[in-house]
Amino acid sequence: MPAKQFVVALSQEQRQKLEIIARSYKHSQRERKRAKILLLADTNHQEGGLKDAAICEQLHVCDATVGQVRRRFCQEGVDAAVYHREQAKRKARVLDGNAEAFLIATVCGAPPEGQRRWTLHLLADRLVAQGYVDAVSHETVRQTLKKTNSSPG
Repeated sequence: MPAKQFVVALSQEQRQKLEIIARSYKHSQRERKRAKILLLADTNHQEGGLKDAAICEQLHVCDATVGQVRRRFCQEGVDAAVYHREQAKRKARVLDGNAEAFLIATVCGAPPEGQRRWTLHLLADRLVAQGYVDAVSHETVRQTLKKTNSSPG
């Protein structure tokens, strides 16, 4: 069997940080398990690092998880190995909290004169006319209303 490509060697500070994460219920289960994986894989510890199969059996995770945590630790550090990574290409929200509040208040109010109810296009036009956004689609308005359990009409 070939030698480990990614060897986990923790410093004393890293080990203390991971022990706190592993014991703390302020962190998610995923973060606690990843911290435990690194602690068990640490070659600087007295017993040395456990084999991946032993870590998998002890923590009830698959071998790919252990390998990925090892790899991320060696390439990117402790924080990248333990914590969730933010989405790189996430779009910014079109409607902020003020715009959403205005939208909900508008839906709850009376529709414009000559209309029986608010339509999604009318609501989108109202948001633009009031200066909350430069442009917004009716689909964004629909999703926002669905998220807040509001509906036009």
